[in-house]
Amino acid sequence: MKIQRIHVRKEDLLLTRPYTIAFKTVDAVENGIIEIIADNGLKGYGAFNPSHFVVGEYLDDALATLNEGNLSVLIGRELDDIDALCAIVQHTFKASPTARTGLEIALYDLFTQGLGLPLAGFLGQRITSMPTSITIGIKGVAGTLEEAREYTDRGFKILKVKLGISLQEDLERLIRLRETFGYGIGIIIDANQGYNGTQLSAFTAQTRRLQIGLIEQPLPVGQEDTMRRLPDDIKKLVAADESLVTPEHATKLAAAPAACGFFNIKLMKCGGISQALRIADTAARHSIDLMWGCNDESIISITAALHTAFSCPHTKFIDLDGSLDMARDVVAGGFLLKDGIMSISGKPGLGLTAL
Repeated sequence: MKIQRIHVRKEDLLLTRPYTIAFKTVDAVENGIIEIIADNGLKGYGAFNPSHFVVGEYLDDALATLNEGNLSVLIGRELDDIDALCAIVQHTFKASPTARTGLEIALYDLFTQGLGLPLAGFLGQRITSMPTSITIGIKGVAGTLEEAREYTDRGFKILKVKLGISLQEDLERLIRLRETFGYGIGIIIDANQGYNGTQLSAFTAQTRRLQIGLIEQPLPVGQEDTMRRLPDDIKKLVAADESLVTPEHATKLAAAPAACGFFNIKLMKCGGISQALRIADTAARHSIDLMWGCNDESIISITAALHTAFSCPHTKFIDLDGSLDMARDVVAGGFLLKDGIMSISGKPGLGLTAL
C-alpha cells in the first residue's frame, strides 16, 4: 500500500455555543482537514485546529506549510513503517506542530486501516471506556447552573469549569454547583493561568470540602518553579497544560521535584500522536497521571486523541468534548458516546465515515 494523493482544505465547523475562558471568547471554529489516499483506495483522515495562544501558530500558517512541495516527500511512500513515516513528518514539518499533528493522525488512520485494526488496538489498548468531562465556560452563577443542569440531564458525570477571572466568583460558582448537584458529579477546573500563588493557596483552602478532582494550569507559564514548591497535596491536583507543549517540556516538568501531578496532553499542542506517546512515556516513568484535552476539533482528531489515551494505563481523565458543540462535521463515526461515557467503535483505523 502506497500513498498516492494528499488533499488539504479548511472547513468551518460552526460553533453552536460561544464560550469564554480567562483570556478570550470563542465564537467561531475552523479546522484544517487532511485526506491521504492510498493506491488501494483506502483513505486516512486528519484534522487540526491550533491554539495560537499556546503554540504561536494560526490555522492558516499550518495550511501554508502543507503545500504541494512539502507534501511531495510523502507521495509514493510505502505504508509499511508508521514510525519511519512519522519521522519524515517530524523532520519535514518541524516548523509547524499543527501540520505534523494533522498528518500523523491521517497516517495512523490509514496505516491501521491497512492492518485491519483500530488505532487503539495497534497502540496496545488498555482502557475500553471512560467518562469525558464537558466544559462550562466563564459565566455567572445562574448561567453555570443552567448549563450544568443541561449536561447532567444528558448523562455527563464530570463537569470541567473554566475559572480564573475573579477568585470570589469562582468560589461561589463551585460552591453552588456542589449544593445543587451533590457529590455524585465530578468537578474539575481549568484556571487557564488565571491565578497567582497566593490566589491558588486561597482557592485550594476554600475548596477542600468540594472534592475538586483536578486543577488545570492555575499559574502562568514561566512559573513552573513556583509549581514545584507547592505543597504536595495541592501539587498532586495540578495539571500542566500551557506549560506542557513538547516532550522536552515534559522532561523538565517531571524532573524532581516534579512540578505537577498530571500532564494534560493535547495532540494540537505537541505535534502528533508520536510526540504525545513520548510525553506519556515520560509521565509513566515519573508516576505522573494523564489528562487528555482538546481544542474545538473535528470528530477526526477527537477520535485520534481518544484512541491514544486508551493505550495509556495512567490516563485518569479525558476532556474530549471538543466536537460536541460543532454544528457540522466532515465525518461521522469514530467514538461512541452514551451518558457521557466515551468508547471506540472497534472498526479499523479511526472508524470514520465521510459525510
